Amino acid sequence: MRIIGIDPGTGILGFGVVDFRRGGNKFKMVTAGVITTPAHTPTDERLEEIFNSLTEIIDETKPDVMSIEKLFFARNVTTAISVAEARGVAMLTGRRAGISIAEYTPLQIKQTLTGYGKADKKQIQEMVRLNLGLTEVPKPDDCADALAAAITHAAMSRLA
Repeated sequence: MRIIGIDPGTGILGFGVVDFRRGGNKFKMVTAGVITTPAHTPTDERLEEIFNSLTEIIDETKPDVMSIEKLFFARNVTTAISVAEARGVAMLTGRRAGISIAEYTPLQIKQTLTGYGKADKKQIQEMVRLNLGLTEVPKPDDCADALAAAITHAAMSRLA
């Protein structure tokens, strides 16, 4: 199964594509990175850039499923709205590509990767590194978070 994980954001949207083989629970990172949009660019242009870039990534990697982080309560309403807009564009991009979409809360991702719902960023990043057999933690954080979402879906699909 090939999974694209998404950590939504308007300025920086993290993505990570992993292959998962059930026999032996093996992970392999296919690609990972971030889609960035310039600050002070109109929102519609930023969302279009996310759509176009994510469409290209999906076309190149051909994932079976998209695993995307659900929004959680944010102190800054403006930030929450822009993240929600980017999340909607990412989900629509996946839907238009014909892939199924799974959503996980930050708590679910933390519990799945570390067994502890209040794990910090460094713990999550280290578990991503270990699960994927990488020598270094993926950078930036948004990329590692997207890979964590993909790994979470693989773990959850094993349980289903």
